[in-house]
Amino acid sequence: MAPSELVELLELEAIMRDGETHLETQVACEVSVGAQKFPVHVIALGNPDPNVPVVGFFGGFHGLERIGSAVVLAYLRSLVQRLPWDSELHRQLESVRLVFMPIVNPGGMWRGTRANPNGVDLMRNSPLEASEDVPFLLGGQRISSRLPWYRGPLAGPMEIENQAVCAVVEREFFGRKFGIALDCHSGFGINDRIWFPYAHTALPIAHLPEMHALKGIYDQTHPHHRYVFEPQSRQYLAHGDLWDHLYQRACALPGLTFLPLTLEMGSWLWVKKNPRQLFSRHGIFNPLIEHRQQRVLRRHVYWLDFLARAACGHQLWIPDEAQREDYRQQAIKHWYWKAGL
Repeated sequence: MAPSELVELLELEAIMRDGETHLETQVACEVSVGAQKFPVHVIALGNPDPNVPVVGFFGGFHGLERIGSAVVLAYLRSLVQRLPWDSELHRQLESVRLVFMPIVNPGGMWRGTRANPNGVDLMRNSPLEASEDVPFLLGGQRISSRLPWYRGPLAGPMEIENQAVCAVVEREFFGRKFGIALDCHSGFGINDRIWFPYAHTALPIAHLPEMHALKGIYDQTHPHHRYVFEPQSRQYLAHGDLWDHLYQRACALPGLTFLPLTLEMGSWLWVKKNPRQLFSRHGIFNPLIEHRQQRVLRRHVYWLDFLARAACGHQLWIPDEAQREDYRQQAIKHWYWKAGL
């Protein structure tokens, strides 16, 4: 079977052909699965000027969670289809750069596994160690690649897929003043959640005021949304979280505000509505009924588009120095009061 017969890659290739006059494309790396080789594509559009903000959309870190890639592809497809006629979109793209990595782990997607072809969970693979106790196995383990949540060998390099993501973030984000990254996943509970760092500690991040302000403008403009917006540490702690690792690296750069987010779609609701999905490994993490998948794509594409618009106007809602402490105290009260921080 040729790599292009992987449905998500086939869709991405079609989008790239349709938008070739507007899109910048490159292959960040190639992943081997036996004799097969799969490209990890990076697509960009908008203003390359480092003075404008950037938003990155990532999907497919876990091969079983195909709906994450589907959401990113749906948004990219929407943009490409609007480019021939939407003058407002062209004006927006003068003020922002958009970067897409819809299928980070094509080898795992091909094999139908959470991990990559080496058996490594890419979201447990960074060198960052948790500073507090983590759940057994779930928090990341180095016992065996035959067990879930395997981190990779101690002191080994990050997996090639993660190295590619880091290179893209370094190139596209680290030379700018403002950026948002959204990583799309599924499989946690009934509610759709927006997570932000940290995963390796329960302590709040340096940009907690900015996260609270972002939540605030979304609550104001979409008061009936169903997202639970929270630090990942409220649910569980983990070793090796890639976005924690990249966020900490970004914090060492002066003048950069980097806000990494994770969309964690609540797949248990799909199982509740269609219990037969429990008998399918893919069904635990993805909506299998077509109309339900379409509904999921419609709902979450609005969130992706909101982030692009929020980045364009970030100077209008980011707290200034005089406001930051007030925003921080509100955020502590909202998210961390049980921890006594």
